[in-house]
Amino acid sequence: MFEVFDAVLLARLQFAFTVSFHFIFPSFSIGLASYLAVLEGLWLWTGRQIYLDLFKYWLKIFALAFGMGVVSGIVMAYQFGTNWAAFSDKAGPVIGPLMAYEVLTAFFLEAGFLGVMLFGMNRVGRTLHFVATLAVAVGTFISAFWILSANSWMHTPAGFVMNAGGQFVPADWLAVIFNPSFPYRLVHTVFGAYLTTALVVGAVGAWHLLRAKSDKGGANDGARVMFSMAMGMITVVAPLQIFAGDQHGLNTLEHQPVKVMAMEGHFQSYPDGAPLILFGWPDRAAAVTRFAVEIPKASSLILKHSLDAPLKGLDSVDRKEWPPVAIVFWAFRIMVGMGMLMLALAALSLLARVRHRLYDWPLLHRFALIMGPAGFVAVIAGWVTTEVGRQPYTVYGLLRTVDSASRLDAPAVAASLLAFIVVYFVVFGAGVFYILKLMGQPPHRGEQGPDRGQPVRAAGLTPGPVVAEPMATGGRES
Repeated sequence: MFEVFDAVLLARLQFAFTVSFHFIFPSFSIGLASYLAVLEGLWLWTGRQIYLDLFKYWLKIFALAFGMGVVSGIVMAYQFGTNWAAFSDKAGPVIGPLMAYEVLTAFFLEAGFLGVMLFGMNRVGRTLHFVATLAVAVGTFISAFWILSANSWMHTPAGFVMNAGGQFVPADWLAVIFNPSFPYRLVHTVFGAYLTTALVVGAVGAWHLLRAKSDKGGANDGARVMFSMAMGMITVVAPLQIFAGDQHGLNTLEHQPVKVMAMEGHFQSYPDGAPLILFGWPDRAAAVTRFAVEIPKASSLILKHSLDAPLKGLDSVDRKEWPPVAIVFWAFRIMVGMGMLMLALAALSLLARVRHRLYDWPLLHRFALIMGPAGFVAVIAGWVTTEVGRQPYTVYGLLRTVDSASRLDAPAVAASLLAFIVVYFVVFGAGVFYILKLMGQPPHRGEQGPDRGQPVRAAGLTPGPVVAEPMATGGRES
């Protein structure tokens, strides 16, 4: 067994498993923190009780997701020292400070205001509580900024020199931070987080709208509002994400052309226009994509904006530089497929809104419910495309993965990998189950938050006027 799964491959699998698990929670909490800030802002602006109820409803879910994200992230950091000591030694002068900046700015900001956000609504003034919510939302974005800067540098390294010991030493911090692929990754990832949150919120709203219809009771007004807001976000962000993804792809073609060759399944070079392979099975050994279903010259049109533009294939590169083509090829198609489904949901919801059927169209609600996990699938598939496509390097073109790993025996890495799998599925499985249980309950008027629903007051101040409104309404759209 260990002759096939050597220590380097097992270390890669371990990091892939832990980072995939971790990525689920930040991709949700980044968007959810912003959604909470919007809800609290709308409550303060309009005085409508429903926004406060939705804020408290989603605040409990955010607290759990944020906590699991922090815990799963800590485990990843230890692997740099245990499994990837050579990488830490050589790239540490660049990666270390970037990770430290994330802790000193984002994490301290989030940790400093999270307690106020969760438990301070009845203890501090409204304005201060809203500031705390905004601080947590901004902190999640800053965290994404630094982490993506570090990750992007590994793909498009810049602003460094090599010292006598073979270490990457920063020479220009602005060039390091704002490396060539960073702006594209930041926009693409943040849009992905917003879509992930919107799809989850929309699915929860759709679930309660369907339940209200099946129970022949009045639809919960909180479900209506969250569903409307989620569909609005998807309608706006899904097209923007597709455009951002296209620009990111062009940037990748410029700086990591081999990755794009694998994404497209192009083993051969095309001097007069490359086809867009929709589906097929890349056979690395034979250097051919079998059973290909393709559109002639469409890949050249997308990547070069010309039907007859030449595109190089993997045959122009030494096989030692090839990533695992089949994994990259299919992960990319899963990501794009999820994006197309999101765009279809956006179009269908827009049609329903125009026809005043946003709350009474079961087909739309079922589609939104099925699409609930689609954001998570898309971000994981996108991460696999990006990271596996970078192979066989950890620092693209400069430091190979095999030279980045610690000197460990395969059985030791395998044992820790198995331990991670068991613990993660037990601990985080329980957390996810509880989150789903919370989502299964509809929001109610006077919703209790983590502070157990104490009256909103602070320093002798009483809350302003709140617009009383029933939770069950007719067909009115919010």
